[in-house]
Amino acid sequence: MAKKEASTENGFSFTRSASSNARNGLARIQTHTNTPEVCHDDSTPPVRAQTIHDLHSLQKKKSSAPSTPITSSSATSPFSTILEEERQRLQLQSISASLASLTRETGPKVVRGDPASKVVTHHHHDHHYITPTFDASDSALKFTHVLYNLSPAGKSINPLLRFSISEIGKELYEQAIKYEKGSFITATGALATLSGAKTGRSPRDKRVVKDESTEHDLWWGKGSPNIEMDEHTFLINRERAVDYLNSLEKVFVNDQFLNWDPEHRIKVRIVSARAYHSLFMHNMCIRPTPEELEEFGTPDFTIYNAGQFPCNRYTHHMTSSTSIDINIARKEMVILGTQYAGEMKKGLFSVMHYLMPKRNILSLHSGCNMGKNGDVALFFGLSGTGKTTLSTDHNRYLIGDDEHCWSENGVSNIEGGCYAKCVDLSREKEPDIWNAIKFGTVVENVVFDEHTREVDFSDKSVTVSEIIAELVNYYFFESAGFAENTRAAYPIEYIPNAKIPCVAPHPKNVILLACDAFGVLPPVSKLSLAQTMYHFISGYTALVAGTEDGIKEPQATFSACFGAAFIMMHPTKYAAMLAEKMQKHGATGWLVNTGWSGGRYGVGNRIKLAYTRKIIDAIHSGSLLNAEYTKTEVFGLEIPTAIEGVPSEILDPVNTWADKKAYQDTLMKLASLFKKNFNGFISYKIGTDQSLTEEILAAGPTL
Repeated sequence: MAKKEASTENGFSFTRSASSNARNGLARIQTHTNTPEVCHDDSTPPVRAQTIHDLHSLQKKKSSAPSTPITSSSATSPFSTILEEERQRLQLQSISASLASLTRETGPKVVRGDPASKVVTHHHHDHHYITPTFDASDSALKFTHVLYNLSPAGKSINPLLRFSISEIGKELYEQAIKYEKGSFITATGALATLSGAKTGRSPRDKRVVKDESTEHDLWWGKGSPNIEMDEHTFLINRERAVDYLNSLEKVFVNDQFLNWDPEHRIKVRIVSARAYHSLFMHNMCIRPTPEELEEFGTPDFTIYNAGQFPCNRYTHHMTSSTSIDINIARKEMVILGTQYAGEMKKGLFSVMHYLMPKRNILSLHSGCNMGKNGDVALFFGLSGTGKTTLSTDHNRYLIGDDEHCWSENGVSNIEGGCYAKCVDLSREKEPDIWNAIKFGTVVENVVFDEHTREVDFSDKSVTVSEIIAELVNYYFFESAGFAENTRAAYPIEYIPNAKIPCVAPHPKNVILLACDAFGVLPPVSKLSLAQTMYHFISGYTALVAGTEDGIKEPQATFSACFGAAFIMMHPTKYAAMLAEKMQKHGATGWLVNTGWSGGRYGVGNRIKLAYTRKIIDAIHSGSLLNAEYTKTEVFGLEIPTAIEGVPSEILDPVNTWADKKAYQDTLMKLASLFKKNFNGFISYKIGTDQSLTEEILAAGPTL
């Protein structure tokens, strides 16, 4: 097929260029808001504890006393040299402005350092205590101490300070251990913390302000993750969060970046009440150099994390005491009623799913790695598909494990860290993640021996372990908001083969992973652009749920763009941008099944990881492009006839089924599930007509 230029902004076609006057390529979508009512906090399955004491008791495992004492040591180092007082004053003024109440003229008086520190005085020569001059207001009746851009321990990365550890007070580790019950140092040096009652995201409590701009730009209505709220309600929640933060003796402030591409990076400020949250974001966002921090200025987006304080259930749109609110126009996010740190990470990812496409940059929920010759591959896949395992290759550089942007400059990681699942983690299965859990890493909701502090990653006592919660909530929760969600957050530098800075050339391969428990999809298929869009929008995998009589049946799961919980615009917008960039830069799409062969789950066998790795290697090397192909029935997928190191008989799934009628019935069943899922997208269009929608539909299965 010949390659021709196209524009995502005004529509996209494989065979011709198109134009449109539609706003951002999306039709206007109307939504209807039901009358809100007060209900229980049931957005996430509850933790297995009835009281705070119960929760803390689950964290530590009883064992015999150690035979040798546990010793530890800490190192201190001097802080950065002081800069001029005026720069400090302006920076404090910026932080005070961020904390300003909307009903008052000015923000609070802010000072640096721990309120418990004995060196905080009113003398003008104490450079860490500089109070901006503000008009009188209620917020000025007390001081709010700011712990600014603290490092895990030892020293502050703040270039505006010059004090020893005893002067500044406690760094993040020490703040957490001293003031946050449930915080401990594990045997490997990681900080173990508890996220409270919520051990996952609360997507039913995530809302976006619907105004004149977002009404037309964002995806609203049935199937959309965007739950609308009005500006007034947002301001009520913002006021509640800011008042709570200002009532505290101290708050943590992080000024950091998103997107490793300096041309398109976003400045973010995170204001939080817990050292756990500050350390989490220190790891997950890009850490500025001292020079970059000096020139940081006004942030592009601000998070107010008051998660320890609930929202008012009787406020309009509220359905529980939890609310995560995004206001695109104000460039702000408010968190109330949940201490789960992943809300900040994924909230910012949602914001990037709006800001980046506005710049004609594609935001992607994917892993990314690069070969030594500069060949780049993107990996998409839901939980259980092997995305982390397959994108982590010691023979290739890691660009990132979860969130990326694809711009005219190539691919860049959005984040500065990794947020890895720890359930049943072992050194043998995931050595890189295992070794990354060391000093500076945050481990959430894990269980450890109370004497040795060794973490037992197989123990899920802190979180609920009912797999049914995963099935019910998968569309929204993806891999976080349901049970068994123990995780580790660490800087990407902790991965030995990570490429720093995390940028790479344009991808050559786009790999869509599916764990097909029905056993009818081929181990690998080469996709056309239209098929890539279809399967990208579908975001398919299959899970297995236990039933009461012990029989296990596959359950199809679809998550648009392999991350439906985070996208802001309609899926076809992102799919069209993906196809345009793939066509422009000569990338090839692949559908790789890491699931079953020879029958559905319970009958057939899981495709061996060694075979899947051989397939991925053939994609990376380019040899699979030169293979001979045949086309399957129903799904119309092109499958290779031979791959080195992979038995040829498994490449066409029909060959592996002893019961051919059962294969045909199962194939038709899965095809019907794909069609049913896609019915929710066919009413939307990009451009002035339905041509793109028709092309995508034609690339799906035929019944």
